Formats: sequence, structure tokens, C-alpha cells
Amino acid sequence: MYNFFMNIILASASPRRKEILSNAGYTFEVVPSCYDENICNCIYTKELVEDCAAKKALEVNEKLKGVNLIVSADTVVVLENRILGKPKDENESFDMLKKLSGNTHFVATSVCLIYNNSLFKNTEITYVTFRNLTDLEIKNYILKFKPYDKAGSYGIQDKGFDFATDINGNLDNVIGFPLKTFESLLKNLPSVDKWRK
Repeated sequence: MYNFFMNIILASASPRRKEILSNAGYTFEVVPSCYDENICNCIYTKELVEDCAAKKALEVNEKLKGVNLIVSADTVVVLENRILGKPKDENESFDMLKKLSGNTHFVATSVCLIYNNSLFKNTEITYVTFRNLTDLEIKNYILKFKPYDKAGSYGIQDKGFDFATDINGNLDNVIGFPLKTFESLLKNLPSVDKWRK
């Protein structure tokens, strides 16, 4: 009822982020960022991922006028401290899943808010362990789900996904938007109830 006073702008076209925010009771507009976040194969640092999230938010903030709350996020899959980005094709997708097979990796999502010329950001980490995967399982998964828009080449929310044997942390974070982190940042802003239904 308070959206007359404030607009939430989600700087992402991710259907998973849209779904998580909607299910939590937020109303918002989607204005995807055009910022190129090419950090695949880089050594992971929290600062690197938070910088990507911030640049997405800043890019959208520059497009818009008026009083808005800009929300952005950047999710990376990290194995042996190296970032696995979104696969370019079937071969790269297979290689990523082959590397994740039988190993524990972590998923880091940085969330950034911009409001009233102030920037707020934080990062959440969840550890995920995959069982040993056969080549056929990997190929069948890629054929069915075509995970080319997903960091690490997998979507843990995909129907029937059974590669993960252990998840230590927030599942929403692995999906791509840690709601608790977002709401923790939101508490630093004035009149938090304005952005809820």
C-alpha cells in the first residue's frame, strides 16, 4: 500500500530473484543492468563480487530519476577459490559440472542497495557438496535444463536436481538471492515498511 511513496527497482532480469522477492511480499519494477560482470576464472574475493553488485546498481541508478530503492545482486560459484561463471556453451557447462562432481564448493551472493545516494552491501556464503556424477548424468542435465544462464552451470531449484548431497547455509543464497541478507540491509534504511505489501 506504500508504493506511492517509494519504488523498489530490481536491477536484474533473473527470474529466480524476481520469484524470491515476490514470494516474500515485495512489489517492485525490473530494470535489468547492462553492466558486464565478466569475472569468470578470477580468484574470488568478497570485494570483487560486491564491486560487481554495486556497479550493477549504480548503472541502473544513473538511468532513473526520482526516489527509488535500487536492489542488485551478483552470485558466483567458487571452487578452490576460483570463480566459475556462467557457461558459454555445452562444453563449458560440462567442464564446470565435471569439476564440481565429488567436491565441495561455495556460492557467494553479494547484495547491494542504493537509496538517497547511499550504498549498502553485504555478502552471504553457502557451502554445497556434490556427489560423484557420471558423464551421462551431466550430459542429460545439460540437455534438459540448458543451464547457460546460471553461475556454475546448475540451478539447485531445478525439478529433480539431486547432485547436491549437503547444503551448509541459506538455500536462497544458492538460488541467487539471499532474502535475509537483503532484509538485514533494508533495516538500515528509513521506513522499512514502505517497501512491503
